[in-house]
Amino acid sequence: MDNSIFTPVALPYAQDALAPVISPETIAFHYGKHLQAYINNLNAALPGSGFEGKELEEIVRTAEGGIFNNAGQVLNHTLYFTQLKPAGAESAPEGALAGAIARDFGSFEAFKAEFQKKGAGLFGSGWVWLASDAEGRLQIVQEVNAGNPVRRGLKPLLTFDVWEHAYYLDYQNRRPDHLAALWQIVDWSVISARYGF
Repeated sequence: MDNSIFTPVALPYAQDALAPVISPETIAFHYGKHLQAYINNLNAALPGSGFEGKELEEIVRTAEGGIFNNAGQVLNHTLYFTQLKPAGAESAPEGALAGAIARDFGSFEAFKAEFQKKGAGLFGSGWVWLASDAEGRLQIVQEVNAGNPVRRGLKPLLTFDVWEHAYYLDYQNRRPDHLAALWQIVDWSVISARYGF
């Protein structure tokens, strides 16, 4: 298969498994329609662009304009959808990541509060990220539109999508409520593996 053609990441759960935090209707639109549109647009823009055959993260790091916007949204949504787990009891990070969160934010609860505040306070559409630098230090990064921490030389670990299409069917204009609920479905084993320290 031509490696310049991108396809949607397979969801590691059923479309109704995130309810009531995220409804199956939202997954159908968000994953089935929005992500697919970004993939279609990116694949259509690649021929003759100089980005054919490049890895998605490299495209996001170096492209501009429409190719960046669509590649960024493909990468962002891939990281977003694969970091979630079926709704249930809220969990917490363990091991090296838990230690880094305590070191850099004071506590897990303080981290969550700051992460939600930055997600709620991001004007317009975008993403809030937990990212690490090359030494494993953590920071919370706000990115507008298709932005991703790789453009800053950081490793993206955890993200909450604050585009309205991520939550409007379930929460209408209550973005803070959506952000607070998402902790119930974060798969911290995935985030710890991304951290890798």
